[in-house]
Amino acid sequence: MINENLNIYLQALNSANSGIIITDNLQPDNPIIYCNSAFEKISGYNKDEIIGHNCRFLQAQDRSQAERQLIKESIRDGKECRVEIRNYRKNGQLFWNELFISPVKNDDGMITHFIGVQNDVTDRKKIEYDLREEKSSVEEKIQQRTKELMGKEAFLASIIQTVRESLLVLDSNYVVLSANNHFLSSFKVTQEETVGKVLFELGNHQWDIDTLKDLLTKILPTNNPVTDYEVEHHFQHIGKKVMLLNAYRIEFEGQYKDRILIAIEDITDKKELDRRKDDFLSIASHELKTPLTTIKSLIQLLQRMDPAKNPDQFTTSLDKVSIYIEKLNKLISKLLDTSKIHSGNIELHLEPFEIDKTIKEAIENLSVVNPEYEISFSGCTNASVLGDEMQILQVFNNLISNAIKYAPGSKNIEVYINTVGNFVKISVKDFGMGISHQDKIKIFERFFRASNIQKKYPGLGIGLYVSHEIIVNHKGTLWVESEVGEGSTFNFTLPVIKN
Repeated sequence: MINENLNIYLQALNSANSGIIITDNLQPDNPIIYCNSAFEKISGYNKDEIIGHNCRFLQAQDRSQAERQLIKESIRDGKECRVEIRNYRKNGQLFWNELFISPVKNDDGMITHFIGVQNDVTDRKKIEYDLREEKSSVEEKIQQRTKELMGKEAFLASIIQTVRESLLVLDSNYVVLSANNHFLSSFKVTQEETVGKVLFELGNHQWDIDTLKDLLTKILPTNNPVTDYEVEHHFQHIGKKVMLLNAYRIEFEGQYKDRILIAIEDITDKKELDRRKDDFLSIASHELKTPLTTIKSLIQLLQRMDPAKNPDQFTTSLDKVSIYIEKLNKLISKLLDTSKIHSGNIELHLEPFEIDKTIKEAIENLSVVNPEYEISFSGCTNASVLGDEMQILQVFNNLISNAIKYAPGSKNIEVYINTVGNFVKISVKDFGMGISHQDKIKIFERFFRASNIQKKYPGLGIGLYVSHEIIVNHKGTLWVESEVGEGSTFNFTLPVIKN
């Protein structure tokens, strides 16, 4: 009877039009343990990508919203709250979320869970904006707009909206007359925040640059365009980007009009890709050349040595050759793993294994190799997973190695394992330098290396990429929670075998 009632409740939740999630307040960081179909539809993520995450992942890099602090305080104080907050779907699309949060208490009055009910109110927000605009309009403004629609400027506006590039049209005072949808989508802003504003006051004053102002002031009187002007800036809502700006005076039938057309292209990824290619070629050649040079020197030494006269030295040199050959072999293996994953040829040898036992034994082995580090282990799942145990060990060992490598001032590493829904979740926490928000976006990409750590911590930038792809191939997720200066927690989930 209890199971029948439970199934009825779950079916009811899954049939609701509102997105519903349940988080476990008794586990670290309040992870999501349930979400209904409506939540998947609203967010664009499927259930397997959501379970185990904290709800704040929906705000992506838009972290300055006051509502985030209100939610944090409500959860801390165990109170209900209602907010309207900017969220982002899996494809990066902005939507407004009306969120209701309520605590769930057990018989002892302890808060064990939180229930969140979410509604997409983007259309309502747009209607409210449209109503405000309509209310503030006067007959003169309507007549002016009608005249514009009948003129050639309306024709230009219709073209601008179809272009897959961020475009702005300014008047002679650099006030934005129109912004196309691509601009609004790229910069995560609204018409209300853009149209009617001076260019140099948009966002967090990203275009308020003296040299750019000087170039723009010369466009109308001289008709000289601004070409390929780069702006590197930490933009509001979208973070640090490199934008390429071009500006032109608009001309119709030989008659100059006091209008400026600005085209903005996001070249962040292109610049980053070029940097990564250069860095990888330089690093890979250095990493491969170092053991080869050492091996060559040792071989030359062995060739000049008489084994009978110097048996100890001969044996020591051979041992060193073996060590450096092993280093070289590991580097080549990493590159081969990357190549196999990128081409889709990675092989999985799937067998059931006890995840608790696997992680515990791995920690024991790592503790022997790194006796100066204290690797603590807590939690228990008693679960079995179907997977390639050696590849899962490769992921875990890589996370521990990174925790050691990037936390030189700390000797403590915490490993926690628990069950979230139909998944096991493994967390590796260090107390090192932490990771910036901008780097977290790309940390699992192939060959990515944060520029500020490359000199101090050399590497090829493929370990986390390989780890991420292994977990994805096991139908799990791998992500990181981190703040600069406060350490990092890498988490990954794996589906459990249902009994």
